[in-house]
Amino acid sequence: MEDLVKKIIEFNEERDWDQFHSPENLAKSISIEAGELLECFQWNNEYDIEEVKDELADVINYCLLLADKLKLNPEKIVLDKMEKTAIKYPIEKAKGISTKYNKLN
Repeated sequence: MEDLVKKIIEFNEERDWDQFHSPENLAKSISIEAGELLECFQWNNEYDIEEVKDELADVINYCLLLADKLKLNPEKIVLDKMEKTAIKYPIEKAKGISTKYNKLN
């Protein structure tokens, strides 16, 4: 993961794009690219896998840039969130269902 982040940062530095990458702009870009990813699936279940890959890569790219900008370790924050989610969604209550945690019995 660290190598990937370094390559993304180097790519952006070569183009002097960091000046545009405030946390706010990166968060906006994540949302915009996620919308473009969603658009790949609009109206039916047929999709172009190459288009999906490109849009998913854009989302991941901006997420990694935002984490770097905020001095967050992507692996650590994902694992920390999984720990919190495991508490909200214990296996014995949540397995195989999509009910929100506050409605689990």
